[in-house]
Amino acid sequence: MTQNKKNLLMDLGILFVSIAFAIWLSQSEMFANFLLATRESKIIGSLFGGLLFTSIFTTAPSIVLLGEVSQNSSIWQTALLGAFGALLGDLIMFKFLRDRVAKDFYQLFHVNMQKERIFRLPRFRWLAVLLGGLVIASPFPDELGLAILGFSNTKTNLVIPVSFVCNFLGILVIAFLATRV
Repeated sequence: MTQNKKNLLMDLGILFVSIAFAIWLSQSEMFANFLLATRESKIIGSLFGGLLFTSIFTTAPSIVLLGEVSQNSSIWQTALLGAFGALLGDLIMFKFLRDRVAKDFYQLFHVNMQKERIFRLPRFRWLAVLLGGLVIASPFPDELGLAILGFSNTKTNLVIPVSFVCNFLGILVIAFLATRV
């Protein structure tokens, strides 16, 4: 078994554990009490939830956390602070993890190096930024969106506003839905 396949299987295992943890977290009375304890926990909860919102391994618990926080505070505050946390998480991933994640996605989708070069062509860069931004805004893991931005050699000074705005919109939708359900 190749190292990429081992990494992919390990990633899928961690994803399964993450979803199970999110289910447990959503049903935990202790977690709800923690969030309601102080005003500061809402701020910290939003920032931490945003930070967790970026990774495939922590997206599910993050959605639970952001939903709980938004039910007891402003959805705008939750989205704004969550977007700052998510931006921090995205920048960390974009700088340090994009090469390994890109290899795993190449392995998953059987993409060869010739096909990935299409993202580097000037006419496709806007498409890569749009597609990467849509993935970042969705509850799907930001690794894929960041990998798309990385494939196209998107500069960090463009990744920052794309990440912030798209995460803000994604978290705002989660917060809105959590307050309506």
